[in-house]
Amino acid sequence: MPKLIKDGAITDSSWHTVSSQTVYEDAFATKAEQLLVPFNMWQEHKAELKASDLEIGVWLDSEDDPYELSHEVGNLPLIAVNFPIFRDGRAFSSAAILRQRLGYTGELRAIGDVLCDQAFYMKKCGINSFELPDSGDADDFIRALSDFTDSYQSTVEIPDPLFRRR
Repeated sequence: MPKLIKDGAITDSSWHTVSSQTVYEDAFATKAEQLLVPFNMWQEHKAELKASDLEIGVWLDSEDDPYELSHEVGNLPLIAVNFPIFRDGRAFSSAAILRQRLGYTGELRAIGDVLCDQAFYMKKCGINSFELPDSGDADDFIRALSDFTDSYQSTVEIPDPLFRRR
């Protein structure tokens, strides 16, 4: 089970992440009560997923448009953004859009290639939980969330840039 940091603390996740290669019918083989499904599965089977007794969350890949969840943000307890590789930063934008423009207030989780070096910036984009790879050190990651005392740019946490706060 991957390590999870939520709101700055190490915790266990009760969510089962469904792979993007999983066939819809096989997603329920785990007997999990909470499923984190890929966006394309959500789009294709939304009515069935909503009608199930399960708690459903959705994860977005880099090419998925977060605006397509605009009518669902109030109903989803968990949305995850996937960082497929280090140099693909589109998930930062998706996270900021979900928080700032779509008003998402639930758990926003980083999955995939979640690196300690990017922790501070992920948090500034509104991500509040982080699924670490098996090789990730949770204590180092928690320390990295506060690498800097302030940021010059506006963020989800502090919408005014530093020059306007003087």
